[in-house]
Amino acid sequence: MKRVEIFTDGSCSGNPGPGGWGAVLRYGSHEKRLSGGERETTNNRMELTGVIEALRQLREPCEVILTSDSRYVCDAITKGWAIGWQKRGWIKADKKPALNSDLWEILLGLLETHHVTVNWVKGHAGHPENELCDRMAVAETEKHKNGGTAT
Repeated sequence: MKRVEIFTDGSCSGNPGPGGWGAVLRYGSHEKRLSGGERETTNNRMELTGVIEALRQLREPCEVILTSDSRYVCDAITKGWAIGWQKRGWIKADKKPALNSDLWEILLGLLETHHVTVNWVKGHAGHPENELCDRMAVAETEKHKNGGTAT
């Protein structure tokens, strides 16, 4: 099984507001950078979208080391929250609706395909790939803030 490193970050100006995401995939000496955004979104949606879009690039099941500064994404995966929300019909333990169920549904499907190890890193703390993903996400946010579209 191929071993791929994925680094992601999301950004939002206002919450909700214009937002962006950035991702870096690394396989051996090969590196691919991805980014995108939306005109009206939330930070958590952008964090999830970055992970989804990165995993969608993989053409076969892989061993993935996912690094993110999003506690929301990391904890929901590693602590089993998202699977619990799904099993309860997208209702959280406190009986409130789970947000972003459309994206979680996609991500949980992708997590079934790959063997993913999740690493949380502190944001804005000098982690090179996290800083790069943050710059890409912020650039996409700025594009959408100014009425542009993502490329």
